Amino acid sequence: MTTLSDILAAAQIGETTDWEFKSARGGFPGSFWETYGAMANSEGGVVVLGVSEQDDGMRLDGVTAKQASVYQKTLWDGLNNRGIVSANVLELSAVETVCLESSVLLAVRVPRATRAQRPVYLTGNPLGHTYRRRHDGDYRCDDSEVRRMFADSDPAGRDQRILQGFSMDDLDAPSLAQYRRRMETARGGHAWLKLDEQAFLERLGGWRVDKAAGEEGLTLAGLLMFGKELAIFDQNATPRYWVDYREKLDPDTRWSDRIYPDGMWEANLLQFYNRVWPHLAAALPTPFRLENGIRRDETPAHEALREAFVNALIHGDYSAPGGLVVERMPHELAIENAGTMLIALEQYQRGGISECRNPGLQRMFLMIGGGEHAGSGTDKIRAGWRYQHWRAPLLTTFQEPDRVRLTLPLVSLIPEETALRLRAFFGAELDGLSPAEMQALATADLEGAVSNARLQQLLVDHPVDITRMFTSLCERGLLVSDNRRRWTTYELSRRPAKPSSFDIDVGLAGDSIGKSTDSLHKSTDSLHKSGDSLHKSGDSLHKAGSSSRGGHDLPDKNASEADLLRQLAAPVRDSRRSSTAAIRDAIVVLCAGRFLTLRQLTELLGRNDEHLRGRYLAPMVREGLLRPRYPTATNRPDQAYTAAGEQ
Repeated sequence: MTTLSDILAAAQIGETTDWEFKSARGGFPGSFWETYGAMANSEGGVVVLGVSEQDDGMRLDGVTAKQASVYQKTLWDGLNNRGIVSANVLELSAVETVCLESSVLLAVRVPRATRAQRPVYLTGNPLGHTYRRRHDGDYRCDDSEVRRMFADSDPAGRDQRILQGFSMDDLDAPSLAQYRRRMETARGGHAWLKLDEQAFLERLGGWRVDKAAGEEGLTLAGLLMFGKELAIFDQNATPRYWVDYREKLDPDTRWSDRIYPDGMWEANLLQFYNRVWPHLAAALPTPFRLENGIRRDETPAHEALREAFVNALIHGDYSAPGGLVVERMPHELAIENAGTMLIALEQYQRGGISECRNPGLQRMFLMIGGGEHAGSGTDKIRAGWRYQHWRAPLLTTFQEPDRVRLTLPLVSLIPEETALRLRAFFGAELDGLSPAEMQALATADLEGAVSNARLQQLLVDHPVDITRMFTSLCERGLLVSDNRRRWTTYELSRRPAKPSSFDIDVGLAGDSIGKSTDSLHKSTDSLHKSGDSLHKSGDSLHKAGSSSRGGHDLPDKNASEADLLRQLAAPVRDSRRSSTAAIRDAIVVLCAGRFLTLRQLTELLGRNDEHLRGRYLAPMVREGLLRPRYPTATNRPDQAYTAAGEQ
């Protein structure tokens, strides 16, 4: 149910991903359908008719009861007209009138469309008329996004496509033989093991007979799992296929180890799994323990990690850009695959729902002891991390391109150093706090921010109780809120002052870190005072002899920090035709030795913020060229980036 207080709270904040306000004084707004389709293709949301946007914020104009009745009929007529919209995803209860003093608002709660319903599109033509929701607006999907949504809607699964022109000769015989041995170990004398290669593959979903179409052949699943690298990368198979394991355990080297398709091995999924799993397992402690007199070298955490790894392999969209990337760092593992979630994030968190993009791959891994069919994989992953008393895994989704990232922290719920740091921040104010309250503060310290959704992964408390706890911690001055309603995040209210090169005020209007009340540049504590200048000869950001990359001229070392950055950015900012490489180089140079926010980079480079975020920042973070200030809170409005390797 949508209440007036919900609408008032949302209107105060303004339009967000899950709220849209539209004026309806002049009739039913035609733009409603774009928002409806965008929300249905994303995570859902609420559209409120009768609210106009003014210079000073949102104004609740309302509509008459008669208008509301007419609009409801227009709405339902449109929902059932395939010339207007392809699918009706609303229940009757989703459309509500909310009373004002002398008028009403019409609230429409749009759920996320099911896998079979997507894409939801307009005018009967999906190409050019399919939308998704991003931040506070609707954007038109390109044709490749639409085609991927159609492919995901096929109940048979992505990987059951018969590949024309491919045969058993495109499979790596040693990989198939190795799989048989693994299956025999896991399943004993299974009847399928007695079959010839083609019949065996057919049972697994690697070979398919389509009687209706009168054709049979190797499926995408069979090629991905057992194929030769050359065949996998074929233009008619998966030319965008990519699997990459990156290990960075030594801060002084780019990669301690890396496994990727380098021509030295057949880079199918089975071989990638076999090569990477020992590296991942080595990241987990293996205490000595006996079960029925037999030594067990695996813990529930190992089972959880295997589940997470296999999940990425079987749920990945191998037609989308970016491929599968697995990273091992000293205190964290991260597994990221291309594609969208096939279920809503809320459904994923609840568990118990199984939707698989590649059911053939799922069956193949299941037969050798990996992957879940019943939707319990999420619960297994969380349980394994609880077994080690580690911080709960964090799932994050990205757009442009679509990606899903699971971060698996290898640190305890409240590490000792975190507890000591909190005590240094707040002293006796911590006395008497509940374990849940301490967990909220610890998460804010470790991850840069904490939210209701994140604490739900760490605590058993009800979301309402968590909200009340946050309110109490804010009232006591321990946390501060950014007041973003559903995505409200909270930060620690104070930290020890530790000036660093990352915290300089670059002097950009509206986004200055150096506000008058807390300036890093005030006379008593200036970063630029004589003898401690960031630009002095021995500590210049671009001291003599160093290259600024991308062909930038070195700025005058006596220029202010803001002027220095503007000079570095000028070649890109002053040109509308800068190459992708030039813009990437400029971003690295600007972020060398400092953290810059998206807003700051947007102003410096003169580029659209969405374009900059999706085309450059997100990919550069994944490639290891940039490092975010808050790696586990990627959607924070104050997220900032520094060049990788900077400390």
